[in-house]
Amino acid sequence: MKLYYSPGACSLSPHIVLLESGLAFEAVLASTKTHRLADGTDYYTINPKGCVPLLELDSGERLSEGPAIVQWIADQVPEKKLAPPAGTMARYRLAEWLNFISTELHKNYSPLFTPGMPDEAKALFRSKLLGRFGHVDNALANQPYLLGEDFSVADAYLFVVSGWARHVGVDLSGFAHLARFVERVGARPAVQQAMRAEGLISGG
Repeated sequence: MKLYYSPGACSLSPHIVLLESGLAFEAVLASTKTHRLADGTDYYTINPKGCVPLLELDSGERLSEGPAIVQWIADQVPEKKLAPPAGTMARYRLAEWLNFISTELHKNYSPLFTPGMPDEAKALFRSKLLGRFGHVDNALANQPYLLGEDFSVADAYLFVVSGWARHVGVDLSGFAHLARFVERVGARPAVQQAMRAEGLISGG
């Protein structure tokens, strides 16, 4: 398999999940600025959306969109408990969190990364993000992970989008439960390995 990624982007989430899964894969750098691979290949010929992540399966079939990719990975290794079994209420809770992170957190960052966005608009989106992260903080008050005791693919996604806050002036320091969550997830070997591979931390 191949995972097309850009350092620190939302593709870090499936990168972490792949390492958690133990499945064999190749990480392929796909610049979201030049839309070129290292060998000069136009990334749009691989993913017409031009964005990451994209997972190319051994069969050659390609799957895009992070929440879909991480669930596919989790279902290949059910013994890892990266996602609850299909059809259970717990699985729908996972889908609930993946949708919340994607629409209420991830997408609300977009204006903050947009050149030329007026400061007034950025202030509104920062305020909206703080409100949404407040909901997450409350959910983590009495449990280590979003679904309870077990780490899931939703936790990898939340870890990644939480890490963007400091780059765009969103102060999450008031959320103690979220801070402990980020520290807990950040200490996982697969997370450390993915971040080193993407050049986000030193050590490789």
